[in-house]
Amino acid sequence: MAIDYDKLMNWKFDSVESEYTSKDSILYALGVGLSADPLDMDQLRFTYEEDQLALPTMAVVLAYPGFFLKDPQFGVDWVKVLHGEQGIEIHKQLPAAAKVIGENRFTEIIDKGEGRGALLFSERKVYEKSTGDLLATLTSTTFARGDGGFGGPAVEAPKPHTLPDRAPDTSVEMPTLPQAALIYRLSGDFNPLHADPRVATAAGFEKPILHGLATLGVAGHALLKETCDYDPSRFKSLKLRFTSPVYPGETIVTEMWKDGSEISFRAKVKERDVVVLNNGRAIVE
Repeated sequence: MAIDYDKLMNWKFDSVESEYTSKDSILYALGVGLSADPLDMDQLRFTYEEDQLALPTMAVVLAYPGFFLKDPQFGVDWVKVLHGEQGIEIHKQLPAAAKVIGENRFTEIIDKGEGRGALLFSERKVYEKSTGDLLATLTSTTFARGDGGFGGPAVEAPKPHTLPDRAPDTSVEMPTLPQAALIYRLSGDFNPLHADPRVATAAGFEKPILHGLATLGVAGHALLKETCDYDPSRFKSLKLRFTSPVYPGETIVTEMWKDGSEISFRAKVKERDVVVLNNGRAIVE
């Protein structure tokens, strides 16, 4: 079964309504590594209910529609899909607890050709139910490795952000816990690849890997610390490309280039010197 371009582009998703609590915001923050030093008062604002704040990157788990590409009517070989890119735009600082509504749609599908796969671009807008205010816009690029040649548009994909041609201005090193994936999955992504060693080895990994969005959260934490002094109201947007998996327990080093309000960045695993997030661009105030 091949991708039906018209069906996907015109697909009307049901709205996703969900509620998250102070406890959920704390759990997300712990899942991406905050309060490794429990005496750090800046980080404690995100992991303790007194005067609590929510991490901006938590937007990625709000009103999550689930793995809809698994639905056979979309014609996608879901076993071969990879999360290629992720973007976050914050329109209003996230509350520590709220009821939210998510609206999802496909924005473009690019046919890379037979044997080369397809790119699926999707968007999720998250609204605060009580006010109707738009909290965040999430954009995602999915690489469907097994679905090229379906007859869709063969336009060129958007170019990723180019990192500056100079040494990074600064870097932030953050360890991850060996059980990080087991904590992060409680925020909503229960893919057994991140928990069950048998599933991980069958997929070609030596052990369960960290969620890509958890790695994004670690880099987002580094940006919040280094460029926003832990003030989430200054964090406006982020976009990056996933390039390699992280194993829980590894150390993530986020390198940054500062050009006014634009922060270019990438993240590496210290132990293996492998770039795991690349072509990153954030806007801060």
